[in-house]
This record gives sequence, C-alpha cells and structure tokens, in this order.
Amino acid sequence: MRLVKLEANSVHFPDPDTALLEPNGLLAIGGDLTAPRLLSAYQNGIFPWFEPGEMILWWTPDPRAILVPEERHASRSLQRFMRKKPYRYTINQRFEQVIRACAMQREDGTWIGPLVQRGYQELHEAGRAHSVEVWENDELVGGLYGVSVGGLFCGESMFSRRENASKCALMVFCQHFSRNGGELIDCQVLNPHTASLGAREIPRRQFLQQLSELSQRALAPDCWLPQDLSPHDEDLPVFPKDRE
Repeated sequence: MRLVKLEANSVHFPDPDTALLEPNGLLAIGGDLTAPRLLSAYQNGIFPWFEPGEMILWWTPDPRAILVPEERHASRSLQRFMRKKPYRYTINQRFEQVIRACAMQREDGTWIGPLVQRGYQELHEAGRAHSVEVWENDELVGGLYGVSVGGLFCGESMFSRRENASKCALMVFCQHFSRNGGELIDCQVLNPHTASLGAREIPRRQFLQQLSELSQRALAPDCWLPQDLSPHDEDLPVFPKDRE
C-alpha cells in the first residue's frame, strides 16, 4: 500500500482498499477543496481532515462509524429535556454561521480553517452540504453540518453553546432525515460522544457497499429546503432506545 498524491486536474480518488493501515485509513494527499472534488470524495467514502496550513489529507478508515437513525439513543434525561421544548430547530437557514461556530468550538484548535469553510460553503451553495440550527429565542446556540449523498448523510461536525444543544440537533435531524427517506448517517470515526448517541462501527467494506446502494436513493423533494424542524406537541421525537 502506498500513499497517493492527487492530481490537480482530476477529481479521481484511489481505491479505498489501498488506504494505509497506519495511520488508519490515510488514502491520499494534496488536491483541493473545491465542490467537485469534495463531492467525489464523499461519493467514494472518503473525507478530508488535516491541520490548517498543512497539506490536505484524505481518509477512509476501517472500521467506519455509522448511526442508523432508528437506532439513535437518548437517555431518559435527554428525552425529558427535549419535551420541555427549550429550543426551536431549523435546517439550511444559517449554514455559514454553523460551520464557523463548529470551528470556534474547539479549544485545542480546529481543522475547520478558512479553506475548509470556503469549500463546504461552495458545496452548500451547490445543494449538497447542509446545516441544522438550534435556536434559543433568536440566538443560535447549537447545530451540525454535513454532506448528503442520496439516502446517506455524512456528518462533519457539531457545536453546542447551551445544554444538550448539539444532542437535540442530532435527535431532531435523525427524525427528519428518516421521515424523508434517509437511512444512514456517517460518523466517520467512533468517539465516546457519538457512541453515547447510538453510533457503532462496521467494516469499511460494508460501509462502502451501503454507500453504493444509498447514493442512488432519492429523498423526498422538500427534505433539504430551508424549513422549521421544531416538533409539535403531538409529534415529539420518538426514541427507539429508551435507556439511561
């Protein structure tokens, strides 16, 4: 296995099976973060992750962390919190603010530098990157963003400025995504936070097979339209796994 340097005039990526074992999933270096290259990456189960100012690194780890919307987990305390309706939720109304807030969230530095923000903003304007916003009155207090590939959503980052704001964003998004035909959320690499919300690992080969199938799946026409996601009294989020 060898590390591939991407060509400037091509958005083609090498086979994910050729990714390095150590560091896990490193596949290629170089290229750019234009919308066509980013979209090609996500369509092939690949994502960028690198330090600002350094060469772009492209990854496809094995195993892969995923979240099936119906398997999302909310503790009873989170369910009680959400039923108090402390926030309201929207989709695709403040993408630029959400990605900027995700960059500012990290006290130990962030990979979401200006170059990354411009790339995903371009992808958002092309209708392929999306944001979920959490509001307390008129203040943006949480949210998440990612990239859509048919019936699969590739989660990139989330932020929270108030109690449970990012968790609420994910729970409400899972319900919206599932109801509109979405079947799988890519969480990339498992961590304690995503695991606590129901994410789990599967082999990369299995993930790529599901990606191939779901990339052809059409969602409901209005899934990504800017809209209010706030649940009504009779339509509170349903949590399949009712555990502490």
